[in-house]
Amino acid sequence: MNLNNSRLLDSGVKEICEGLKNPVCELEILKLSNCSITEEDYLALASALRSNRSHLTELDLTGNDPGQSGVKELSDLLQDPDCQLKTLRLLQSPDAEEACKYLTEVLHIKNPLLLRELNLSERELEDTRVNQIAALLQDKHCKLNTLMLRKCGLTEESCSALATVLRSNSSLKDLDMSNNNLQDSGVKKLQNGLENTNCTLQKLRLSDCSITEEGYKALASALRSNPSHLIELDLTGNDPGQSGVKQLSDLLQDPDYSLKTLRFLGPAADEACQYVTGIVGKNLLLLRELNLSELKLGHYGLMKLITVLQDKHCKLNTLILNNSDITEEDCRLLAEALNSNPSNLTELNLSGTKLRNSGMKIFSTLFKNEQCRLKKLK
Repeated sequence: MNLNNSRLLDSGVKEICEGLKNPVCELEILKLSNCSITEEDYLALASALRSNRSHLTELDLTGNDPGQSGVKELSDLLQDPDCQLKTLRLLQSPDAEEACKYLTEVLHIKNPLLLRELNLSERELEDTRVNQIAALLQDKHCKLNTLMLRKCGLTEESCSALATVLRSNSSLKDLDMSNNNLQDSGVKKLQNGLENTNCTLQKLRLSDCSITEEGYKALASALRSNPSHLIELDLTGNDPGQSGVKQLSDLLQDPDYSLKTLRFLGPAADEACQYVTGIVGKNLLLLRELNLSELKLGHYGLMKLITVLQDKHCKLNTLILNNSDITEEDCRLLAEALNSNPSNLTELNLSGTKLRNSGMKIFSTLFKNEQCRLKKLK
């Protein structure tokens, strides 16, 4: 029986179920594709087939919405040796079918449609495979909440495919694309999905993805267009340029935005940043000048500051350490930190310290770094 593309409503499905329960029913194939069937209808069909297990061998429900439990109720029947059901079609797209096949045969996942979390990290996924997974995520029979794609060789085209998923109002809430060379071009593709009002993603991780200031601006623009969903954004290990941090940090202060957690720094640098911020009373990542002349940082505090200075999210231009207790060893560590992130600091003031010439000479190495912008050393 082929009832594809019929508007059955609950009443129509109920009548079909009554027929399926009848012991004299010998129907073997039932096609109900694109019939606006709901979770309640899936449960009714499962119940009918349990009542009379001896006839139906093929059921097509592609293009419908099974809700949270519809897939499991019917999939369980395939495992029942007393039930004749052998073919259960749920996925409309051939690409989605291929994704399911890959997850079943390669990753040995028994029923991918029952997954809530999928970790494909460190698997080299070609664009074709990402497109297939994106097709699966767009099907209402897929209820995946968390997708991890760390270090998968994702490309700009991969970002386009996943942006389509974000626009489709899928069940996906947590997406990790860290350690992929997405660059700003990839982020701009994601922007097309994030700014869509259908997007309900809550957590996005883009750590170490070669994103620069332009990419940060694209993300800020996307969240301004659609402020109600994303609550956590991880951008550790990227380079925000001069304005990237502020562009996104401003969103945290606005009550109209859902964003609550914005990660720029790794755990050690984040702890250090909070420590120094607590001392100076201002967000260190938003400062261009830091004057610690009147503060006694000590060796511990200086080490915390050095940890933050090494991160590209720190954009200090001027650092004043007058009258501090800085030692020659502290100078060596500070110079190493500035050499690892040399493109911002233009002035370093150590006048009033007890350093000898040997201590000051340590900083002369900075001028040998071609990327160093240091112009004043006092």
